[in-house]
Amino acid sequence: MPRPLPRMAHVLDRLNRGGRRKLAVATVAGVVVGAVAVPTIADGFDSLPGRSASAEVKPQLSKPAASVTGPAPTVQVNQVGYQTGSPKKGTLVTKAKTPLSWSLKDADGNEVAKGTTAPAGVDPSSGENVHTFDFSKVTKSGKGYTVTIDGQKSAPFAIADNIYTQLRTDALAYFYQNRSGIKIDADLVGKEYARPAGHVDGAASSDQKVPCQPQVCDYSLDVSGGWYDAGDYGKYVVNGGISVAQLMSSYERTLHTKGADRDALGDGRLVVPEHGNGVPDILDEARWEMDFLLKMQVPKGQKLAGMAHHKIHDAQWSALPLRADKSAGQRELHAPSTAATLNLAATAAQAARLFEPYDAKFAAKSLSAARAAWDAAKANPKMFADPGDATGGGAYSDYDVKDEFYWAAAELFITTGDKEYRQAVLDSPLHNDSKALFPAAGVSWQSVGGLGALDLATVPNKLGEAETKAVKKTVTQAADRYAAEARKAAFGVPYAPDGGRYQWGSNGQVLNNMVVLATASDITGDTKYRDAVTSGMDYILGRNPMGMSYVTGYGERYAYNQHHRFWAKQKDPKLPQPAPGAVAGGPNSSLDDPIAQTKLKGCAPAKCYVDDLEAWSTNEVTINWNAPLAWVASYLDDQA
Repeated sequence: MPRPLPRMAHVLDRLNRGGRRKLAVATVAGVVVGAVAVPTIADGFDSLPGRSASAEVKPQLSKPAASVTGPAPTVQVNQVGYQTGSPKKGTLVTKAKTPLSWSLKDADGNEVAKGTTAPAGVDPSSGENVHTFDFSKVTKSGKGYTVTIDGQKSAPFAIADNIYTQLRTDALAYFYQNRSGIKIDADLVGKEYARPAGHVDGAASSDQKVPCQPQVCDYSLDVSGGWYDAGDYGKYVVNGGISVAQLMSSYERTLHTKGADRDALGDGRLVVPEHGNGVPDILDEARWEMDFLLKMQVPKGQKLAGMAHHKIHDAQWSALPLRADKSAGQRELHAPSTAATLNLAATAAQAARLFEPYDAKFAAKSLSAARAAWDAAKANPKMFADPGDATGGGAYSDYDVKDEFYWAAAELFITTGDKEYRQAVLDSPLHNDSKALFPAAGVSWQSVGGLGALDLATVPNKLGEAETKAVKKTVTQAADRYAAEARKAAFGVPYAPDGGRYQWGSNGQVLNNMVVLATASDITGDTKYRDAVTSGMDYILGRNPMGMSYVTGYGERYAYNQHHRFWAKQKDPKLPQPAPGAVAGGPNSSLDDPIAQTKLKGCAPAKCYVDDLEAWSTNEVTINWNAPLAWVASYLDDQA
């Protein structure tokens, strides 16, 4: 799990993060099948190599039916559905100790398959007695399937190969909708989600000339652009770093993995305003964040030139609800940190190689910034963010940056082949240590070494055959652990945190474990890893102790009151609910907000969740949880 902060620093950081913390569709419409919203998915695009789809089809957000409310079902399944060739499993919550009969029926009520459940005893994550059932032999496509056991019926679901196509689109559209410094266009997202640009000159507050906190620096920087981090309007380099890296890696995977669909991420295929520029849409989205990260670098001539400022946000917590363009708080740059600087080094190095075919000048600028950041971090290896600096935004403290050094060295080496960076990789105490790089609780903003290992294992580089083989083994060893956890868990989740306590953002950790599993699948071709990814997505989309989908708009019962300043319909009916494709942080055993503390006292780990706008410790949305959701949705869609 992520390295613990000293106790008081840990408490300060968590408690003060309160306000912080697919494409190929021709048409999208909300089609109701047994009260579940199922996006209508066309067969796909004409995918001629190099051909832009922008003139052929306009990507759109899905338009889901309202979430069903009331008691959770006891027959728990992936409420979106299952791919035809994937495992198809579910979980039953019951007091029965002996096997029960199950029946799978199609939308017309005809029995398609039947069998008996397998009692699994009391599940420690939920505290409930459960059975499991398996209908993997059913491969016929269709909508409106249900499973009935002991008089209880599951939510309806589909069996189809394209069930994750639209999720890729919606999950990636999350980033456009949370851009800072640009108008969010109704033609792209609909009137409900459109808004004026926030934090630019002419808005209530601007990021185009932001001063430092007192005694931090004597200059101002233009740090406009980038993505708002989470439920508030802060922008943090360490959280932006892992998020933009995963978007870039989702695209980079398609360059080196057989069967990966590069066209699905190409120009004109995603919900972004840059269609027709010849650049893959997912890189356009990544560029929006990378431009911001580059702006956060301390300018040449300054004492800490090359370092990166840790974050920028309001001096005080902003109100809830609040649209971005109406946010009037005083913006401040916070002190540079080694962690932020190495995040910049890693992401800028990756950007340099990916953008070189499209914008050589930007690629060169990125590489220059990455080298400068590396050198600055080496010169200032222990500049840590203050855990007490948590008014108006999260602290994002990190006292161990060995993983950031490893990640940055790996990305710089892959891009340049320079001996200095190769040696830094080989000399790192994390190198080829699977449990250190891929902890039980998963890769996170505070534990990023695994990002470097994943890229060393999959992106061509000059590490050497023997060393590359060893790195790949590091990845598969981690994936073996996660896959074993998924097979053992009654709800199929590849997540077994130390002590069984679910952490803040547990859904993001589950998804990051799924990225490791999917990478192992790409490396080896072994279906056990793919099956564990599928099982993890089942958990996210409904086969979980809460009996709900954690992704807005997906499934019959889904989260729709996540913590966000603008997507705040629960607080103001004139505002929208979260956009489709937004994943909630999920169960958090620590219960760090008043709503969770009041409503969830004594909860079992996987039931420490409430869908409430102000339950920010269990129900926030953020870029670093949606990034792996988009990555995994893209991977799974490729499997079809």
